[in-house]
Amino acid sequence: MTRPMESIEATVDARGHANVSATHATTLEVTAEDFLTPAGDCILGVEADTTPTDFDESFREACRSREADLTLVLEAQAEGSGVSHTETVSGRGHPDLTFGSDTSLVVRTSEYVDDRTVMVDAGKAAADVDRELVDALAAGAELRVVLRIE
Repeated sequence: MTRPMESIEATVDARGHANVSATHATTLEVTAEDFLTPAGDCILGVEADTTPTDFDESFREACRSREADLTLVLEAQAEGSGVSHTETVSGRGHPDLTFGSDTSLVVRTSEYVDDRTVMVDAGKAAADVDRELVDALAAGAELRVVLRIE
């Protein structure tokens, strides 16, 4: 009897920022930086506690397959309301993923890869994220990001 493959995941905790606009059409990003300028229209969260260089090597290796189905779950807890907003993004891995960035992780709708890229061929970018989730992040909500290989 064959056991189903268990999912492998990496979790990042960050927070929103007043300048979160999430209007970028091809990427979404979470950064370890503690600031965000209005030009950072792909950035959903700042002060990330984990970056791609921190991901477990077995996780990084599993993501380096074109057959790796990846799921990114974004969950923001609205400040004071107890309301939670969740967004799910599907994409895939790529053999050229290095996970070399110690600053940020980027999800891309294209197949472009650099040291910040953690997912390619994503079904959504920052502009596609639910506006209630974006509003919660712009109000400073806590953000949990889970990147999972199914």
